[in-house]
Amino acid sequence: MKSICIKTNNSDLLDYLLNELDYIELDQIYISQKQFKHYKNIIVHYTGNNDIAFIHELSCILSCLIIDEIEENLLKKLINQNYFYFELSEKKKILNMCFDIFADDFNKYFDIKYSNLIKSFSSYLSDNKSIILYGFINFRIKDYVKILENVVDEAVNSYVIEKEYFEFVSLLKLYVTSQPSNCDIVHLIYNNENSILLDSDKNIINVSDDIFKAKYLSDISFSSNDYALNGLLTLIPNKIYIHLIDNTADEFIHTLSLIFEGRVEICSDCNICKIYKRTKSKKVFIKK
Repeated sequence: MKSICIKTNNSDLLDYLLNELDYIELDQIYISQKQFKHYKNIIVHYTGNNDIAFIHELSCILSCLIIDEIEENLLKKLINQNYFYFELSEKKKILNMCFDIFADDFNKYFDIKYSNLIKSFSSYLSDNKSIILYGFINFRIKDYVKILENVVDEAVNSYVIEKEYFEFVSLLKLYVTSQPSNCDIVHLIYNNENSILLDSDKNIINVSDDIFKAKYLSDISFSSNDYALNGLLTLIPNKIYIHLIDNTADEFIHTLSLIFEGRVEICSDCNICKIYKRTKSKKVFIKK
């Protein structure tokens, strides 16, 4: 017979364990509870002859316990320890980004977390008859915690990039609202991440850096979108009609909508769109 004593004073964790142990896929399992001086204990007795299977089943339950019930607190602890200088509201956003990262590739992250935890629990329970849950979590799941640390770092990087992006947009938006308009209407023809600008008479607007005196570094290569944005910031039109030739509004179009809030109208089926859809070629959309 093999018996394992699980020690914790957290009533939620005790309830979780008792519920999951009811579904353990082994016969000859007996469960008892006892209150000792410092801990409430769940004692799991196994009278069968397959100790390896018993330890594996118990390790699976304990691994799910950590992922389901404790992981969020571990993420919060890592954020507070490693990125204490963020405001509380920023820490909450970073935590939500951690959950988003896990959700975006759920199977990958769950499998690697689950396998690491099972390995840690199985190794420990093979040689020990009792386990103090929080002591185990603090000292014996370093590989699992490293996974969480990497996700927190990734979430922080994403948050900083997003924050800088919105600061950039806010700065340009403030500039647009504070400057007089130099023209009434500009048409932006957009296809496959390439842009050209037309004036109100449907003539192509030259958006070269010579015309607008763009202060770009000479060793950086800019796309037609960069020149188009520079052109729009120079002209600051009262109205921008964006014609989506491929019917796709990507990040660049979203950014323009934020910067020129209230001035942008997007279409994909007007006469201009139809003309460019019929005549579009690589030559039309390549910046000379």
